[in-house]
Amino acid sequence: MKLTELFQKNIPTLSFEVFPPKTSSNYDTVKKATAAIAELKPDFMSVTCGAGGKTDIYTADIAASLSRDYGVTSIAHMTCVGTSKENAEKRVRELESLGIENILGLRGDIPEGFDMAQCDFKHASELIAFVKSISPLTVGGACYPECHPEASCMQEDIDHIKEKIEAGCEFLTTQMFFDNNIFYKYLCKLRAAGITVPVIAGIMPITNAAQVERSIKLSGSCMPSRFLDIVDRFGGDNDAMKQAGIIYATEQIIDLLANGINNIHVYSMNKPDVAAKIQENLSCIIPSAKHA
Repeated sequence: MKLTELFQKNIPTLSFEVFPPKTSSNYDTVKKATAAIAELKPDFMSVTCGAGGKTDIYTADIAASLSRDYGVTSIAHMTCVGTSKENAEKRVRELESLGIENILGLRGDIPEGFDMAQCDFKHASELIAFVKSISPLTVGGACYPECHPEASCMQEDIDHIKEKIEAGCEFLTTQMFFDNNIFYKYLCKLRAAGITVPVIAGIMPITNAAQVERSIKLSGSCMPSRFLDIVDRFGGDNDAMKQAGIIYATEQIIDLLANGINNIHVYSMNKPDVAAKIQENLSCIIPSAKHA
């Protein structure tokens, strides 16, 4: 299913992100975790390219298996980093042949010392435009409620989002955020700028204290004092922190849904138990969660 068709139904959706193995030796472990999450029957799942796009050789395979083996709609990530027009077209044709109908077009993480001048696409908008020029695939993009870390200001960031939309981007998925008020203000700014495509709220359940520092480094996310108090109190107890983190994420999702945000995307970190618990917590709130 094309995600644009799903979003047109205007109903609450819950989806999960998974990432491919870093090495071939971890492939079976990742496939098992991915299968366990797929068995929850989320509305869709996205499959990343891994850090720096280094493991995108597994992305198409995992995305295809989600649809083929579990009947779950999938999104395959594509990045600009290290991608030529020739390789991008080959990847698009591969995804089409596998029955994958959705991609997320991203610039991608730039490895240390890597020269983007080597790439045919310098920005996600360029990759999105290219894909839309050769394929009917549904293409989405990323956005940052707290401003892209490389943008000088929010207005510059929103201008770049508009470039993605003009290039053919049909939906946006946010980077993780931990304060819903930041998201609401950001969404108002997008709508005021004339950006009307669906915006999927990205939620990261923090289940151990070590994730806090990694999340801040990865996304520059602001950690509310309420959340930091949870980490201070429960961070030394793995089970307690896991439970508290899942509850915090669930409360974020419930608040988003109560305020009319229908589409929720959970960065599951390949943890089926975390995905299952969040889905269980929402079983009477999101239709797809009830039937899992």
